[in-house]
Amino acid sequence: MKDDTEKLDRLRARFMDRPSGEFENPRFARVAEKLFSASGTRLAPYAGRPTLLSAPARMVDPESPDFSGLDVALVGMPMDLGVTNRPGARFGPRALRDIERIGPYNHVLDCVPVGELRIADIGDVPFRSRFALEDSHADIENWISLIVEAGVLPVSVGGDHSITHPILRALGRDRPVGMIHIDAHCDTSGPFDGTKFHHGGPFRNAVLDGVLDPERTIQIGIRGSSEYLWEFSEASGMTVVHAEDITEAGLPDLIQRARDVVGEGPTYLSFDIDSLDPAFAPGTGTPEVGGLTTREALSLLRGMKGLNLVGADIVEVAPQYDATTNTAQAGGQVLFELASLMCFSPAVSHKGLTR
Repeated sequence: MKDDTEKLDRLRARFMDRPSGEFENPRFARVAEKLFSASGTRLAPYAGRPTLLSAPARMVDPESPDFSGLDVALVGMPMDLGVTNRPGARFGPRALRDIERIGPYNHVLDCVPVGELRIADIGDVPFRSRFALEDSHADIENWISLIVEAGVLPVSVGGDHSITHPILRALGRDRPVGMIHIDAHCDTSGPFDGTKFHHGGPFRNAVLDGVLDPERTIQIGIRGSSEYLWEFSEASGMTVVHAEDITEAGLPDLIQRARDVVGEGPTYLSFDIDSLDPAFAPGTGTPEVGGLTTREALSLLRGMKGLNLVGADIVEVAPQYDATTNTAQAGGQVLFELASLMCFSPAVSHKGLTR
């Protein structure tokens, strides 16, 4: 009993009157320094203007855009004109902005992306029309091109997966990029109903445009009844990992395989929320059972630390199909992981880092 009393006395002396923003552990103290005010308070997660990851809002004039001073731009792309099944991913960016308590500290990667990067939510792509698919793709390519030319890395929130084709056209203009693609579908199909610009074919289009290197592309989590549509993936040299192979291979081996495929070159990371099993993310246009768990997805993403990432996206969150908001919650967490990875990408200037 005496030992218990002495232990309690020591804990009281150590912690009873300590201000809420003070920590002995230097790792935690570094985080707290970025989050607590001088009076020891933190911003309430439900207060203020909702932004992606609660990052600072930066209003950008479409007529005279200025991205100076940023390492990473969070970009909304509320466009789902390319869907082949259920629409609604146009509401994805707003749904992710409304999710609170994502981050700020990534305890696995040991980073605070909003505190360590010069990062901002710059709003949505300024689309000219809500009806014209190909014009919308041109608007995305032009907007991302301006961001890239300013030396800023784009992390985008869709929208349907067709948005990634114009993003890759902007990023791969000077040299094709590699890609880690986490999805239920390969999205390398040919034209549907008279157009090739749909969410089932962005990566076929990107390879044929010369902006995506298929030999440095790995597609993870593939499953469902559309396998017959994906012959382009194998023919072009992409590495395809089906969902049923993940358990047998194990995540550590899969992570190493992905890292080996993309190597040290510039790499894009595209995450479709339907890579998750519908038990975790029912709010999407083309759900496929048998997918990743959220824990597997987070481990997979965190295993990409240190890759030369030049951009990333999270797509296909269609919140109206999920009354629980779990899909948006999962999408917001994926976005946080993508931003966290940017802290370690050689492509970031690191001028804004304070680690």
